[in-house]
Amino acid sequence: MSVAVAVTAGVMTVGALAPPASAATATRPDTVQQSLSALVHSDGLPAALASVKDREGHARSYTAGVGDLAAGSKVPRDGQVRIGSNTKTFTAVVMLQLVGEGKVGLDTAIDTYLPGLVRADGTDGRRITVRQLLQHTSGLPNYTDDLDITTLQHRYSEPRELLDIALKQKADFPPGAKWEYSNTNYVVAGLIIQKVTGRPVGEEITRRVIDRAGLRHTYFPAPGDMTIHEPHPKGYFRDSVDGPLRDYTEMDPSWGWAAGAMVSTNTDLNRFYAVLLGGRLLPAAQLAEMRTTVPADDLGDGVRYGLGLASRPLSCGGVYWGHGGDIPGYETRGGATDDGRAASVAVTAVPTDEAAARRVEKTVDTALCR
Repeated sequence: MSVAVAVTAGVMTVGALAPPASAATATRPDTVQQSLSALVHSDGLPAALASVKDREGHARSYTAGVGDLAAGSKVPRDGQVRIGSNTKTFTAVVMLQLVGEGKVGLDTAIDTYLPGLVRADGTDGRRITVRQLLQHTSGLPNYTDDLDITTLQHRYSEPRELLDIALKQKADFPPGAKWEYSNTNYVVAGLIIQKVTGRPVGEEITRRVIDRAGLRHTYFPAPGDMTIHEPHPKGYFRDSVDGPLRDYTEMDPSWGWAAGAMVSTNTDLNRFYAVLLGGRLLPAAQLAEMRTTVPADDLGDGVRYGLGLASRPLSCGGVYWGHGGDIPGYETRGGATDDGRAASVAVTAVPTDEAAARRVEKTVDTALCR
């Protein structure tokens, strides 16, 4: 989810919090630490965190900046952050598990599960498939385009309310005609999961994905839960480019729901994407469907989007698989490779400068290619 925020400059860095693997590595500048420090010093982000795992399974966590601008406190090592649209991958996994169980059809019209619900100007749920939802090829307009997030920090939003906002707009294009990112797709996906299972989508994500993958620091916030439960850096947001920077850590993420509400850590995200690619969450047929991609150039050169999962080229060759997410206060980027590498990076304000945003992405590349 994209939001307009500005960032603060001039904060101090905190060094890497894990010891080097050997004396040899201690004598070389650590490129990941250098990249995080640059995000703080040069790009003015309050804090940056990263966790990296190599092919042999060696893991290391890093921090830079300060966790609380007012107190000047250190950034918690591998602290919890709001992960925004990484939530979509969790939602897609649940949907694909239901496909594997024969309870949902990927190429079945969404009207089969939500009869009459998705109907508006140019929008007809009888012509949109589950696959098109997960792949962002449905043509459903994006409800966050017409959402004033600044009024929702402490307000609960119902999923049907979010869908109603979207359906006031005309369809962006006929189903299947093109790719275009829309958070509405995953609100509808969440409603289908609830209709088919008879359980809240957060409970299904917890039972089917979080618990199965062994993610001990990841959760889908319950209705009304505005806090981050474990040690975390504070997240910051400006209402406008010239407005004052304010603490946006405490917020009701229900307006993101199945498209972007979750909280996790960099280490848990690394584990999630590695476990997913390793075939431990989905049958082989459904994982193959998830990794079947279409061009998504709006997300970057060479980026391709599958079913809630994107592939991004690496400068050292090959690709990594992940998603990424933006939500007021936090931006997260990262993923895993098929040969066992994983890296996740989080910063505590969403960059307004496109060059700074690219440098967050580049930090993931640096971590995976070193």
